[in-house]
Amino acid sequence: MARLFDARDTFVRMLLLDLSGLSYLLFGNQAGRAPTPTQWLLAVAAFALALILHRRQLPGLLAQTALLVVAFWLIDDTTINQVGTSWLLLELALWAPRPRILWSGAGLVAAVYLAFTLGRDPSRISGAVFGLFIVIGVPVLLGLVIRTTRELGVQARRRAESESRAARADERSAIARELHDVVAHHVASMVLRVGVARHVLPDVDPRVTEVFDDVHSTGTAALADLRQLVGVLRDPSRRTDAALTAIEPGALPAALEAAVETARRAGLTVDATIAPEAGSLDVVRGLAVLRLTQEALTNVAKHAGPAARAILRVEVQDEDVLWSVTDDGGGVAPGLPSGGGHGLTGMRERVEVLGGQLTAGPAAGGWRVETVLPARRSTEPV
Repeated sequence: MARLFDARDTFVRMLLLDLSGLSYLLFGNQAGRAPTPTQWLLAVAAFALALILHRRQLPGLLAQTALLVVAFWLIDDTTINQVGTSWLLLELALWAPRPRILWSGAGLVAAVYLAFTLGRDPSRISGAVFGLFIVIGVPVLLGLVIRTTRELGVQARRRAESESRAARADERSAIARELHDVVAHHVASMVLRVGVARHVLPDVDPRVTEVFDDVHSTGTAALADLRQLVGVLRDPSRRTDAALTAIEPGALPAALEAAVETARRAGLTVDATIAPEAGSLDVVRGLAVLRLTQEALTNVAKHAGPAARAILRVEVQDEDVLWSVTDDGGGVAPGLPSGGGHGLTGMRERVEVLGGQLTAGPAAGGWRVETVLPARRSTEPV
């Protein structure tokens, strides 16, 4: 019903109405009598005005009413003009911006109909009232029913969307509480304990002190990211293109070098080749490259061991980013990362959002993960 009476299809409805009127003139007019030239003239005028004014309901109703007045004066069979006037009343009931417009139009048509019907035979009051119901009551009632049904449907969709947004907000709040109460609490506790250890063990090996410093700085950065993530979950309007990590495009090579250095301090041997053009990447792809690198090097340390050797490649060709991390296995048989984590899944999802495809699998005794992040073309949505 909503599709049949869509505002975009008024021309189609008027065209079908005209075709039905033409069929009436050719095949159903007054027991087979041929239409008179005046009847044809009024019918063609009604057909043309219905198409010309198909998006202007009030002027269309006034035009059809004027033709109905002429038809009452000149011809006996006014069916075509009555149907045209009734249909424009239905359209007005569907789309009138204010009820006053609808009832004014209905009152005008009622006055014209009663004036000519009762003017010819004042004794036929019951027939005039019944005709008034058919010509005016039915189209107005049908139009109001369709309009009310459509508005109720819109309200139901809006209510469902509002409930869905409220449910998502509740879910985000629950996740934020869990992150704050569980994860952030434990990370803060670890950072605090590492800080205490740095002070109570002043005479330990400098290498141990370096490890303590690295763990403390890493934990502090993770705690800051967690707090920022909790803030974004609780208030999505705070999110920006890089809500969780504010990294300038020109700072990407330095950020990648920092990630590589962190992996080296964990014991990995990392051979990194980072193209200078990486500093000109947009914020979104730059952040993706950084996160992919951090996750891939973490996976190498976790699954191949700290004695493994990893090769990082970040190249830019025709504005596309070619990224890969390959390890030698560290003496461990290659296989799919285990342990129930979601690192590889998260990497794949991040890449697919940017239009790429992540490939991961055994390579040369170790493991290789690679992707191509395509350039954002001018025809693509931002």
